[in-house]
Amino acid sequence: MQHTFHIPVLGLGYSIDTPLKVARFGISSVVSIVDDELTERMRKHYCGLHGLEYKAIGKKEHDSRARRITAYLNLLNKLVDDQVQAMREEDFQDGTDLGRYFEMLPEGSELKKMFSSMLEMEASDEKRFIQNELKAAVAAGRIDVNIMSKVDKANYLDGVYLGDDQTDALAAIRGFAESDLRSSVVISAGLNPRLFSYMEQLEAFYPAGNEAPRKEIILKVSDYRSALIQAKILAKKGLWVSEFRIESGLNCGGHAFATDGLLLGPILQEFKDNRAALYAELFDLYASCLRVKGIEVSRNPAQRVCVQGGIGTAEEHTFLLKEYGLDATGWGSPFLLVPEATSVDMQTLADLGEATDADFYLSNSSPLGVLFNNFKKSSAEAQRQQRIDKGRPGSPCTKKYLCTNTEFTEEPICTASREYQHLKIKQLNGLGLAKEELQRKIDQVTEKVCLCVGLCTSAYQKHEILKAREDKAVSICPGPNLAYFSGTYSLREMVGHIYGRCNLLVGVFRPNLFIKELNLYIDYLKKEFELLAQESLGQPAFAKRSKQLDKFYAQLNEGAAYYRSLLSRSEATLQMWNADQVRRLDQAISHLRSMVTFEALPAV
Repeated sequence: MQHTFHIPVLGLGYSIDTPLKVARFGISSVVSIVDDELTERMRKHYCGLHGLEYKAIGKKEHDSRARRITAYLNLLNKLVDDQVQAMREEDFQDGTDLGRYFEMLPEGSELKKMFSSMLEMEASDEKRFIQNELKAAVAAGRIDVNIMSKVDKANYLDGVYLGDDQTDALAAIRGFAESDLRSSVVISAGLNPRLFSYMEQLEAFYPAGNEAPRKEIILKVSDYRSALIQAKILAKKGLWVSEFRIESGLNCGGHAFATDGLLLGPILQEFKDNRAALYAELFDLYASCLRVKGIEVSRNPAQRVCVQGGIGTAEEHTFLLKEYGLDATGWGSPFLLVPEATSVDMQTLADLGEATDADFYLSNSSPLGVLFNNFKKSSAEAQRQQRIDKGRPGSPCTKKYLCTNTEFTEEPICTASREYQHLKIKQLNGLGLAKEELQRKIDQVTEKVCLCVGLCTSAYQKHEILKAREDKAVSICPGPNLAYFSGTYSLREMVGHIYGRCNLLVGVFRPNLFIKELNLYIDYLKKEFELLAQESLGQPAFAKRSKQLDKFYAQLNEGAAYYRSLLSRSEATLQMWNADQVRRLDQAISHLRSMVTFEALPAV
């Protein structure tokens, strides 16, 4: 891979066609395959745009979800291949995609050096030879896919259960496995034993002779322990994790999986310290399992470690790569402001470009019951409030991907649905709660918002394929780091910013990614203490939760101490640890220590 960054999955629709915009430049990105209705409609759109035959795959057809996903991924693969072939036919002239490919490469790239030398040469056979070598070296970025392992709804047709292999996660992974892509599935949102067992049955995830598997596995993780547990389960099934993609628990976009006070810096240090041992342990399990299956292990598979979440400057990008020996970083939310890379409708794009830090917040909006990074100015938030004001909270539930609740119904329903919220509020009204307590609990119910529809709408609007009577409200889930970027940018500008060729944050006062995350965790802990004080828990439950928060607090202090030690061995010239940043760190530590008093806490 020529680039040292990738674009992670962005909601359902925001990166659904990102490979068609950036892959030809060697930039890897991730497409969500959670919503097969979205992939089908985007396939129809792009087939029409490129004059290709489109044959619809109906929702009620056999294995339709997997087949829809396969068909869309195959289309992406074909169109990107066509783009790369067309680039190789271009001349090295200003404004061509061929020239842009090499111009956007990082400065340390051997291909970039070769390209720069070629530009200075006079016309000659040698120059033409080098140009042909450069063209032959052009390689597309990877088209990786993402599934949330826990989003695994059972499916029925006319009331008949379609079987375990037709649940959402299993059908999606089958659709990916049967596609033409040579790429990876990014598995997020934790462990799904049924999914892992099903993957063991898929040939595409196994090596063939000296060839690496056609399909590889990336685990998105928030700490070392969860990475080890999941990777060992997979290795014992003969499935190799080709990359650990570490994501900040709170300083990221989308769903936020808070750790128990473990901060990104210490987590990265743990991976760095244990990387070789981790590889050896996993490889022994993996090789043993393959031998039992009669598969020869003829090569040592690669295993990358990458990080994403809150990275905002070229200096932070370079620091993470060097300090922790990482292979790449992920830049997600800033690319929402790059129309050349993502599908964001014009109104949402304008709102994001003008947003301030106060517009981004951590919410309980997700029906999954997982913290969700939200945007106050989104039209979905406005619509949610309008429905509450009209006395009809909740959303119509049409896609049903997040139907998990059986509190009132035999068949699971979504907690963001009008049906659930009506039933839950009716129940709360009958409990005889005090007025303030009742309103607080009702607010918790009505905070849930439909994501299945809202996270696709922006892409439909951008490509003008929103149907006449479809909901126009847009949900979007950028990380808090986006607050420091303003306006819109070209792809060249954003890539140049990542590699330090330009600075898009001139004059912006921004805490570095470690300090920002520390403050997010402090705010999170403060809210948890407030909730504990509000809840009417019995002594055993109260003691258990208090102990958990004690551990959380202690680990935050240990993380702060780690950053103190990091200061002593970081280069004095690093702006990310200048006097202002050190002051911000001291303020965060002071805030942390003033929150609650514990005995015998070591000084930070």
